[in-house]
Order: sequence, then C-alpha cells, then structure tokens
Amino acid sequence: MPSRCSIYCLRERKVFENNLKLKVEIDMAMNCIKSLRSIGVTNSGLGSCRTFAVGGKAKKGKGGGAADGPKQSSLSKEVKSTTVVGANILKEGTDPKILADSEYPEWLWHLLDKKPALSELRRKNIETLPYEDLKRFVKLDNRSRIKENNTTRAKN
Repeated sequence: MPSRCSIYCLRERKVFENNLKLKVEIDMAMNCIKSLRSIGVTNSGLGSCRTFAVGGKAKKGKGGGAADGPKQSSLSKEVKSTTVVGANILKEGTDPKILADSEYPEWLWHLLDKKPALSELRRKNIETLPYEDLKRFVKLDNRSRIKENNTTRAKN
C-alpha cells in the first residue's frame, strides 16, 4: 500500500501538470485573440483596424493638401554636401563632416568589393590562394558540408 506522502506527491504532480496544460492553452488563446484584434472586424466583415497613437491631435479644417506634397528640406545644399546628415547619435553632438578621401583608412574602400563564391574558390589551386581567400574557402566549404549533412539526415 502506498504511503500518504507518495499519494500526496502524485496528486501534486497531477495538479501541476493540469495547471501547466491550462497555462499553455490560455497562452494559445491569448495569442489567438491578439491576432484577431490586429485584423479587426468591420460592418462588411473582416477588414483592417487602424489604430492611432495616444496624444495625437486631429487635423482641423478642410483640405490638408499642403501636407500631401513633397516636404522641402530646411538644410541648404552647402550643409548637405559637407556633412553626413542624420549620422549623429548623441543628444549634444553635431553631424560629422565629410572628409577628403585621403583622410579615410584604406580598408574602407574595399568593404564593398565582390568576394569570390565557393565554386570559384574550388576551381583555384588552394596552395596559391591568399590567406583571406583561403579562410573564406574553409568557411564556405564547412557551411556547405553542414547543409549537405543536414539534408541527408532530414531525408532519413
């Protein structure tokens, strides 16, 4: 005959499992409700529900045609051509000035260079590859082998 303690533990475990299942079901229901709220329901059936941020003021008056046109920049062309507008991330800072090309480091100009693909690197002799290309070859080759192994394991 089981002891009182073991019966109590079994009851507590069943209660815990039931509560856990209930919590999962409640979470699923809440997610469903949230997704339905984002869709919205109109008189004609399902539709979009547009919401506005709190604190916004409604437009007064008719028209509003001036707001629909392109906005004119308040910065002069001289300021636009000598500074990187919007690059400042500090509250008290100013936008950085554009420097001459010779002021920037050499590696900056090679960031957008096209790097060789794995098929192109496989065609070349590995022993004559520069270090950066060899490193890229190893990385891409490992990545392709991992993907190949994953696909064969998924088929089984």
